[in-house]
Amino acid sequence: MPEPEARQHTIRIFTKADLPRAAVELLSFIKQKKIILFEGEMAAGKTTFIKAICAQLGVQEPVSSPTFSLVNEYETDGGELIYHFDFYRVENQAEALDMGVLEYFSSGHLCLIEWPSKVADLLPEEGVEVSIETGEAEEARIISMSVYDGGIDG
Repeated sequence: MPEPEARQHTIRIFTKADLPRAAVELLSFIKQKKIILFEGEMAAGKTTFIKAICAQLGVQEPVSSPTFSLVNEYETDGGELIYHFDFYRVENQAEALDMGVLEYFSSGHLCLIEWPSKVADLLPEEGVEVSIETGEAEEARIISMSVYDGGIDG
């Protein structure tokens, strides 16, 4: 009988040097899921963690927050596409629809989404939520991951 899929996992990091290990753990946890939602306070480290994830996947180009463009596209060494979204500045969900967000989400490519609550009604019904909280030390973070299959509350 196959083991049940892990539904939750927490990673504690103490410095930015721990990010590659955390990225490997996240990639192992998400398995084949393609929609990854990143929530956390401003400056919690969402983009920094996404940079580490992309590095683990073999992205060679610079990874940066798509705050103004809403989406950045990266390519791995193996030719896989990764879409990185930042919906912080989205005024309404119509703006996200206009940029073709549903096509990105259904593309079958990895979608790394910052501030997903801004487009909660547009998100696919399954994926992984990642919450990043600051820890006790300056660079310490608590990264909580959970599989969801039914959307998230906005």
